[in-house]
Amino acid sequence: MKPRIALMMGVTALLGTGLAAADEISPELRVASRHVAVTVCASCHGPQGRSISPKFPNLAGQHPAYLVAQLNNFRAHTRGDPDALGYMWGMAAPLDDDLIGALAAYYGAQRPAGGRSPDAAATARGKEIYANGVAADGIPPCGACHGPAAAGTDQYPRLAGQSTEYLLKQLRSFQSNLRNVAVMHGVASGLKTGEMTDVAAYLQSLGP
Repeated sequence: MKPRIALMMGVTALLGTGLAAADEISPELRVASRHVAVTVCASCHGPQGRSISPKFPNLAGQHPAYLVAQLNNFRAHTRGDPDALGYMWGMAAPLDDDLIGALAAYYGAQRPAGGRSPDAAATARGKEIYANGVAADGIPPCGACHGPAAAGTDQYPRLAGQSTEYLLKQLRSFQSNLRNVAVMHGVASGLKTGEMTDVAAYLQSLGP
């Protein structure tokens, strides 16, 4: 990991610091961010942000504003799930605001990962929970925040096409408050393991 961090520190030093809006990203910064994405980030998140490992999230097609917020959380050590501690705290440390913004714009412009559905029955059950929640347990519909097609917003992440393994890992981090997000803690705490698995299977099945 150290050579990758050194590479990003070198890119940051060459570019300087300062916050740039997406439409203000210079050609040089776009080239630099793509270089970091392809040579550093791709080893976990896959080419163009379409992960080849179920452990790591797809970044392709994710909302830039959400990615900026999460990279800032990693850099500030305020996101505390296991992969944040093990990987992303260190990886985000050398990133300045400009490079964070440019990386987010790069991934946001990529084609999202395609969905796959290994278990039709689980997918159907998960779709019902996603669309309608679990009223008896006070669980609201997931689509109320993440959208009917799980495409997300600037505030809430795109979930469509994420792997079941990654989604379950995040739901468990919300349950335990390793990821300290009050709304998601309340939702995840009310979900049974089978329900979480079914919702994750449904989300994995959704394509671009």
